[in-house]
Amino acid sequence: MWKKPLSIVCGILLAVSVALLTPVSSMAIDKQFVFGMLLVGPYNDHGWSQAHYDAGRYMEEKVPGAKMIYIDKVNPADRPGITIPQLVDDLVEKGAQLIIGNSDDMKDGIREAALLHPKTYFIHVSGDDVLTGKAPKNLSNIMGRMEYGKMMAGFAAALTTRTGKIGYLGPLVNDETRRLVASCYLGARYAWEKVLKKDPKGLSFQVTWIGFWFNIPGVTSDPTQVAQNFVNTGYDVIISGIDTTESLVVARQKSQEGKKIWAIPYDYKGACSGAGEVCLGVPYFNWGPGYVSFVKAIMDGKWKQEWLWLSPDWNDINDSDTSMVGFLPGPALSQSVETSLDSFIKDLATGKVQLFKGPLDYQDGTPFLKAGEVASDQQVWYMKQLLKGMIGQSKAK
Repeated sequence: MWKKPLSIVCGILLAVSVALLTPVSSMAIDKQFVFGMLLVGPYNDHGWSQAHYDAGRYMEEKVPGAKMIYIDKVNPADRPGITIPQLVDDLVEKGAQLIIGNSDDMKDGIREAALLHPKTYFIHVSGDDVLTGKAPKNLSNIMGRMEYGKMMAGFAAALTTRTGKIGYLGPLVNDETRRLVASCYLGARYAWEKVLKKDPKGLSFQVTWIGFWFNIPGVTSDPTQVAQNFVNTGYDVIISGIDTTESLVVARQKSQEGKKIWAIPYDYKGACSGAGEVCLGVPYFNWGPGYVSFVKAIMDGKWKQEWLWLSPDWNDINDSDTSMVGFLPGPALSQSVETSLDSFIKDLATGKVQLFKGPLDYQDGTPFLKAGEVASDQQVWYMKQLLKGMIGQSKAK
């Protein structure tokens, strides 16, 4: 998909090994290994936070002696005035030897907490403190290359839409969310132009941002209303970039009213549950194997600080023991589209299809990639704008 200038481990992991902590003997660790999770949303949200919670249960199953403790709804709306270091103090007092913070919004707080607890290990999901050199030695970063999953979502959407209008329900605006929605657009554009052989002008790809990862009444835009607005203006596929399932709920309601509407949720493997008649599939994260490797390294005294950006296991992107990112086809996905999607996935795996390849321009017309240029990891990671051809804001108001 794009160049990988940093070292690759086992052909799947992108890792920057920065420093080693003082070795910790497995004999010095209690038989029970307690790890704590800070979840930005409810542990059972059928989205981002539940994917992490389920990964914690996976660790308990796979690592003898591992025990999870967690605090969910770690966000300013649900816990006003409470800081990340305060919550970490609570988890450490309860015996946590490893703390996992699962939101980009926790970056500063996790870094502060790691400095305050140098004998505790920390993983910050989606951050880049190790990459930028800001992380203390007991802090690592991990993220999945969901860009691939979003390409698959966009591809499936473009082959399904009857109106040529795809709506994207976006969270807040930052580098991560821009690169994910841009990946989705590139997957849709590829399917539209290369598979369907249609005029690119006939494809409308609109992103509307709500302002956070899930609805906060009085603070964010209402994702239910945003999804309804898409349907009311002719968009017949709604792709979600938020942590919760409003896109599916609205699509199902409209389908029951007789409209041909489809949706693609995000984050969680089981997100299609209860709305199979409109769900085209779900790109999802599988955090368990990555977390297990960290825990085993700590228990074996082999922890090392890393920045990991993990790819799917291209042998089987839905292997629960090996693949960080997957795409689970939904009941509403037609057999013909699923067949085309399988071919597309194979082409991504082999590098036959490179979507982050120029010429590509940013939304304002400035060059992103020159003709023939394949994006570096840093160019994709730090996506500064949406791409030309996309509709929606590149920056928050």
